[in-house]
Amino acid sequence: MDQSVAVLIPCYNEAVAIGKVVADFREALPQAAVYVYDNNSTDNTVAVARQAGAIVRTETLQGKGHVVRRMFADIEADIYVLADGDDTYQASAAPEMVRMLVENGLDMVTAVRVTEIEAAYRPGHRFGNVMLTSMVRWIFGDRIRDMLSGYRVFSRRFVKSFPALSSGFETETEFTVHALELDMPLGHVTTAYKERPAGSASKLRTYSDGLRILSAIVMLAKELRPLPFFSLAALALAAFGFLLSVPVLIEFARTGLVPRLPTAVLSVSLVGLGVLSLLCGLILDSVARGRKEAKRLAYLSIPGAAARAQAVRQDRTAAAE
Repeated sequence: MDQSVAVLIPCYNEAVAIGKVVADFREALPQAAVYVYDNNSTDNTVAVARQAGAIVRTETLQGKGHVVRRMFADIEADIYVLADGDDTYQASAAPEMVRMLVENGLDMVTAVRVTEIEAAYRPGHRFGNVMLTSMVRWIFGDRIRDMLSGYRVFSRRFVKSFPALSSGFETETEFTVHALELDMPLGHVTTAYKERPAGSASKLRTYSDGLRILSAIVMLAKELRPLPFFSLAALALAAFGFLLSVPVLIEFARTGLVPRLPTAVLSVSLVGLGVLSLLCGLILDSVARGRKEAKRLAYLSIPGAAARAQAVRQDRTAAAE
């Protein structure tokens, strides 16, 4: 391997599982540095991770998004492997994911979870993932299969151009949308998804975190697809205003009078708001295009994984000569 690899493991109260997770990744990727970022654990996660051979650091702002932001900012590497510390993902899949990223010049490889163990991937979580993934596919592009997977491999150019604005579990949504928005080359690897070890508890709150992820999708659609977003709002406002105006217009055509003046004012106001919404969409679409160009230039300023590997080989060849 010509490039440096960093394994990033965000952790909160995972003392039961983190030792095995660190050991498995050290075995699967012996050349990689394994980092565990503790997020205010109240058990002995830090001690277990350090004993297993991980480089342990701390992020005090609570939430997975905050931890990811800190990891991406602090750690320098060519390839980044991100996994949860709950021992539900197979570390043995990491070498194939890294190989795919480097050889195919990709920026993100996602582990698509497959399991027959109901306790590992509960029907409610499975349904929510399918629903939310389908929404993102419809809005941003049909190139993803498991949007909420926490097991991914990134190129340096992805990590160092990623804005990392979320604070919680919606960070996986942000990963996906960032890659789709910039038309990054993506890959997928199917991996087994295991049940948590006994004594370990999930930190995911099904309903509240699901709503947060849904809210994040809506906000990202507003920020990155403003014209379609505000056009739908304009259409809804205009349609409602028109429906309210129908009885007023019928009465006016029949009698020449407008007895329902408040309804008439409301219908005109709604249509006016619809026009304003459309104008907002047009203006913000130009702003979003400028932001996308800036992000694209920032992304292109960082060499890709394949280019960095080639540069390392050329440097070695030149040194040997």
